[in-house]
Amino acid sequence: MTKDLNNLIRIIPDFPKPGIIFKDITPLIADGQAFSYCCNEIAKFTKDIDYVAGIEARGFIFASAVSVLTGKGFIPIRKSGKLPGQTISKSYELEYGNATLEMHSGLIPNGKKVLVVDDVLATGGTAVGAAQLLLQAELVPTAFAFLLEIPQLGARSRIANALPGLQIHTILAE
Repeated sequence: MTKDLNNLIRIIPDFPKPGIIFKDITPLIADGQAFSYCCNEIAKFTKDIDYVAGIEARGFIFASAVSVLTGKGFIPIRKSGKLPGQTISKSYELEYGNATLEMHSGLIPNGKKVLVVDDVLATGGTAVGAAQLLLQAELVPTAFAFLLEIPQLGARSRIANALPGLQIHTILAE
């Protein structure tokens, strides 16, 4: 089925800026069977975790569905300035600039194990930033799950250098 799923990913060149190749997952999530398959595949990685964290914005789509499928709590990791109340933040580098992620502080008990979910693993900057934010919150990121990966950008080695031992799962091969 993964070959068919790859056909549901649109390639948008020069978005959000020249030189970036955007992987548009909208056709995949519009296909109910394909979306369900992907969420169920990600759910397989939740056996030994307590929470599913989703990275804004497209990671929310998969992480929240996986949370519902598995009965695990959902942790939103958002862009800066989007959460009310007390938050913690982590700045990181993107392939096309800098960004900051935030999450609520004090809502999840310390030491809980978390699966971090996002749509695309590109350079790994966002993934590393999200995992470091969870560590800052005294949570335990145990693994990442992505819909797809762009292997030539070297994210796996970046993640391994910054966060040794974290597993990386991808549903679709490029």
